[in-house]
Amino acid sequence: MTPSGNFSRFGLLLVALLALGACNRYPQLPPAQQVSSEGTTTPSYVIGPNDNLNIFVWRNQDLTTTVTVRPDGRISVPLIEDLQAAGKTPTELARDIESRLGRFVRDPVVTVIMTGFVGPYAQQVRVVGEATRPQAIPYREHMSILDVMIQVGGLTQFAAGNRTVIIRRAEGREQNYRVRLDDLLKDGDISANVNVLPGDTVVIPQSWF
Repeated sequence: MTPSGNFSRFGLLLVALLALGACNRYPQLPPAQQVSSEGTTTPSYVIGPNDNLNIFVWRNQDLTTTVTVRPDGRISVPLIEDLQAAGKTPTELARDIESRLGRFVRDPVVTVIMTGFVGPYAQQVRVVGEATRPQAIPYREHMSILDVMIQVGGLTQFAAGNRTVIIRRAEGREQNYRVRLDDLLKDGDISANVNVLPGDTVVIPQSWF
């Protein structure tokens, strides 16, 4: 083997060892069952692109409709075009529709009912790397990493599950947390199950050998 070939192999090995060391220095999250919601407030669900909405206008069947939020975050309903929906709660959107319909209908009463949930991109949980079906999934209240892995179909045969990292952005800065997916999924160690939050990115690396 040429000297350059030996150097390339040494360089790759060095990078791998440095990455492993960095991963081991990441803090671990507490087990999911030990995370208490006491004294916390669950944020209201906000509408995102591709969410399905049933918009009911009381005593106005012609104005009642079902729509899908467009990729630009807007919707169009009878008598109203290009109304911003993404980023609002269903209640906020209902009040906006009432305000716009008030030009045409006397004292409209509107209810927005969610019939399909995707959520805004900033609140989705993204899974990349060695998952069976890497994807972005809607966040659900009290969602754990086990719930996430069930939805993406588990790990591939090439995954280094115990080197998985959750990348989380909070208070304007990024923090990485190590997750032991092999211990959780293969050994049934429930202490390795941790909570995920809206906007988390789960990175599952490939095994080096």
